[in-house]
Amino acid sequence: MYVFLRLELDCSPDDAWDALSNPADFRAVTRPLLRVRSLDKGGFPKRWSPTDVHYVSMSLFGVVPMGRHSIDITYTERPGGVRMVIDQGEPLSGVLARTSTWDHRMAVSETGNKQTLYRDRLVVKAGLLTPFIFIGMWAFWQIRGAKLKKLAPTWK
Repeated sequence: MYVFLRLELDCSPDDAWDALSNPADFRAVTRPLLRVRSLDKGGFPKRWSPTDVHYVSMSLFGVVPMGRHSIDITYTERPGGVRMVIDQGEPLSGVLARTSTWDHRMAVSETGNKQTLYRDRLVVKAGLLTPFIFIGMWAFWQIRGAKLKKLAPTWK
């Protein structure tokens, strides 16, 4: 199943691209619903590195453990000025580790009115659990989308 966001953000594509590579911005759009803690020695990097896999633990409201997750970022550019972040990481423990497919991609491009077209797609499959995981991820994506819209003007 697909969870998909398509938003116009009030910032430049360069600012949105910079935010996508920043672990602090990643954590900001997940709070307060999800608390993310680095499991890497030295904590979060300043930027997600395309050469390193990062490990995090997640908890709902900082209380209910949601498991460990790897973050494995690749940056790419597509025709038409579309820049994409592909996270090849995956859930490693907890309920989300029941997934057989976890494909997360985020893309930014110019809208023509000095804003950013942001697309965020998650493909998730987990057998019989897929509908339940989909509902939770869909709700989380809506909250995350609202946070992105709110924070985007501050990325300038």
